[in-house]
Amino acid sequence: MSSITTLKEKLSTPTLHLALLALATGGVWPLLWLYKHQDTIMQETGQRFSSSVLIIWMAVCFGLGAFLRPYSMPRIDEMNYIHTPVVMIALTFLLSVACGVLYIVWAFKARAALQRYALMQFQLDLKMNVFYTLAFSVFYVSYCINALPDALAKQQILRGQAQPQQPGMQATAEQPSQPSPSQPTE
Repeated sequence: MSSITTLKEKLSTPTLHLALLALATGGVWPLLWLYKHQDTIMQETGQRFSSSVLIIWMAVCFGLGAFLRPYSMPRIDEMNYIHTPVVMIALTFLLSVACGVLYIVWAFKARAALQRYALMQFQLDLKMNVFYTLAFSVFYVSYCINALPDALAKQQILRGQAQPQQPGMQATAEQPSQPSPSQPTE
């Protein structure tokens, strides 16, 4: 049986790093992250919820949208008439929407797999916000993966279950002493 931190350790990507790299690369990094880590997530959760074809379609929509964006800008000719390429604007918009929808589809599938994994493996009722999944898709899934250990610890506290003591922490209550095997008992 795997530990609650196994998936987080396998991915080893803080959500802040994912968001900053997405900003620095103009949105390309989340596609690369998904392509690299999707199989790890599916292997650890034990559920095949997506395929690499979905990510390839995301990349195609993202790439074509970025390629066509300069052609969708209004142009001024020598007579000072503005020509608006309506077809290119519509095509660029549709490609951007398609990419966003594919991200959301992936995020909701990953959300369901992650919730099932947490429930079946660790008896953790993982609450994942629908709005945040819709708004932040990949970033929110990454955040929830990184927050799994904290969510389990919180649930154990609420249920009144004893938590395993972490190294370096002092016990708050003294345990009754047990006689050692070398000491005779009365």
